[in-house]
Amino acid sequence: MEAPQARLRAAERAENFPVALRVLPARYRRNLVAVYDVVRVIDDLGDEDTGAADRDRTAQLRDFAADLATVWTGSPPRSPVLRRLVPTVRDCDLPQEHFDRLIAANLQDQRVGRYETWDELLGYCELSAVPIGRLVLAVFGVPAPAGSAIERESDAVCTALQLLEHWQDVGEDRGRGRVYLPAADLAAFGVPESALDAPAIDAPAIDAPASSPALRALMAHETGRAVAMLDDGAALVGRLRGWARLAVAGYVAGGYAAADGLRRAGYEVLGGSPGTRRSDVARHLLTRLVFPTRMRSTS
Repeated sequence: MEAPQARLRAAERAENFPVALRVLPARYRRNLVAVYDVVRVIDDLGDEDTGAADRDRTAQLRDFAADLATVWTGSPPRSPVLRRLVPTVRDCDLPQEHFDRLIAANLQDQRVGRYETWDELLGYCELSAVPIGRLVLAVFGVPAPAGSAIERESDAVCTALQLLEHWQDVGEDRGRGRVYLPAADLAAFGVPESALDAPAIDAPAIDAPASSPALRALMAHETGRAVAMLDDGAALVGRLRGWARLAVAGYVAGGYAAADGLRRAGYEVLGGSPGTRRSDVARHLLTRLVFPTRMRSTS
């Protein structure tokens, strides 16, 4: 079942980054939110604990994909979020391909719950994260030719954002039967999968962290990798102009703020998702706008 507007707006507010900064002109805000809502619904169909079996989620995703295709064929979509997407697709000339890859990522989630290596995980992010950056650039009319610096840096930023979200949600993902931490890294740090189980809700409160020292060391390592990727992509802010620069700076700032939250929590990822402070987002946003060519995080 599709999320109602109130739930979509609550999900938007909970993101690490500002989806559509309030200072943006109405046209850009409207189009960014239209894209976000479709992305959110796709993720909800693939992720939400509604009691649906994987095969049922697969059927729902395929049904939504068929409805999604009508946005480009001219038939009226059944889904309200897709009906709201139609004028955005026309206004920004958005290609169907990027949305199809997001569907493919969530279909993959129904049959793949483990990644052996870092490269395999990055292959998943090619489907689950990279298309979102391409859509954002299209909303602002920014050309991103294949192999260009803009394309590479956008891909790096979006992949880093996806990874940091996974690192915040290790326990939650484990509860869904998914482990995004590469098996090779778990083995290298001596972390068995059982160490990823979040404490039971009715377990007695204790002072010790729920995450083992080995898991926290692994999370520090993985957070560092994601931040290094974000550093590599942050130069994108300096290549952009106008409203696109401000919006993308907000996304980059959200990534750095998420990393701040993980560090602040001591990489404790099982006792609840480490929060992202809006003050950190604002601080990093200002830094990226004033020093757009700074390549390394100063946090």
